Amino acid sequence: MKHTDIKEILEKKHTGESLTVCGWVRTSRDSKNMAFLELNDGTSLDRLQIVINKEVIADVAPFMKLGSALKVEGKVVPSVAREGGVELDADSIVVLGDCPADYPLQKKRHTLEYLRTIPHLRLRTNTFNAVFRVRSVLAAALHEFFQSRNFVYVNTPLITGSDCEGAGEMFRVTTHGYKTDAKTEEEYYATDFFGKKAGLSVSGQLEGEVCAMAFGKIYTFGPSFRAENSNTPRHVAEFWHIEPEIAFADLNDVLALAEDMFRSVVGTVLKKCPTEIDFFEQHFEKGLHQKLEDAIKEDFAILDYTDAIEILKNSGETFQYPVYWGCDLQTEHERYITEKHFKKPVFVINYPKEIKSFYMKQNPDGKTVAASDLLVPGVGEIIGGSEREADYDKLLSAMKARNMDISAYKDYLELRKFGSTPHGGFGLGFERILMYVTGMSNIRDVILYPRTVNNLY
Repeated sequence: MKHTDIKEILEKKHTGESLTVCGWVRTSRDSKNMAFLELNDGTSLDRLQIVINKEVIADVAPFMKLGSALKVEGKVVPSVAREGGVELDADSIVVLGDCPADYPLQKKRHTLEYLRTIPHLRLRTNTFNAVFRVRSVLAAALHEFFQSRNFVYVNTPLITGSDCEGAGEMFRVTTHGYKTDAKTEEEYYATDFFGKKAGLSVSGQLEGEVCAMAFGKIYTFGPSFRAENSNTPRHVAEFWHIEPEIAFADLNDVLALAEDMFRSVVGTVLKKCPTEIDFFEQHFEKGLHQKLEDAIKEDFAILDYTDAIEILKNSGETFQYPVYWGCDLQTEHERYITEKHFKKPVFVINYPKEIKSFYMKQNPDGKTVAASDLLVPGVGEIIGGSEREADYDKLLSAMKARNMDISAYKDYLELRKFGSTPHGGFGLGFERILMYVTGMSNIRDVILYPRTVNNLY
């Protein structure tokens, strides 16, 4: 049906015009001679006030129910209650979808924990209206960043036969039902759809490197899946992943790309979502706007892993997880470095090779690899990247040391035989950068249907 977006009306593009709007009732208030509704159609975080004169529309009861979907015809006029705003004087109202009294969103405020139990309705709240509006802008900004720099967007497979990270945290893909007659794993999968073991991709990086060796600069943007038995505020089993790969590049180039990308997309959100950022600052993270402004103005710190360990040891803090050279930095360590020591985003580089993936370039010291994690205040690690090992023999040696199935990586190894070049890239957890720019503290609140251990809505 023909109607005008509420966003356009609130931007005062139609003042004085008679038109039609559609939306859901967010609040309602009745009085003797007048009634008032606030309508939202999803095009804006703000609502449009509908003013009902009972001399024009006598029976207002059908229109007052929260959650009801209405079509309203009327005239856009300057707002009496909000200086500089507009409202709509209703001439006629039609109920498109009634909403009964057991509608779960009757109260003005609900806990985020409660709203996770009704993911099909929580989007109608101000919080999730704002979250997913920022999510949309952020996704577009990422595409614009890479497209404007001659990167090729590629779509890597979601079903794969190799575990990119080598950590064994893959979801299995099978057409077999319950089956117990196979004597071995090979026999079990021999009659499966692919004739071999298959799983959901944990990362598109390996295929991304294939593309980078042809196109020079590529990026992926799509879902990844990790069967980690982890129930933290930063982990879900299905998440969205941005993974650029660049040829003719070393670790410094990877860091520069990551920092440029981060600054660019955060700046876009600040520019395009001021109302949403104000909302998040008011309700979720005081000082959010200034934090984001500072993040795009200041140079990021670059910190060697070995130096990070010394900073943590000398911090005077009591950490739950012990700090020693060779440990994997935990969230508490990452947040101390970013929030208390540097008070800004930090690249930690040159990690011990034992705690990083097989494909990372081995440094001359024989102990570390040219890896980097970008740590940001409030979240911790948000980007993981590295220069990739371009030497065939060194890569093969690293894979054998981890007892990996070499045959599953034949194509990946051959990239090091046919015109190999220094190259690198990183993975950005889309939900994690969304947490950073919104101030939301739990990843379950920035994704539509969070998939976590024992939870499948």
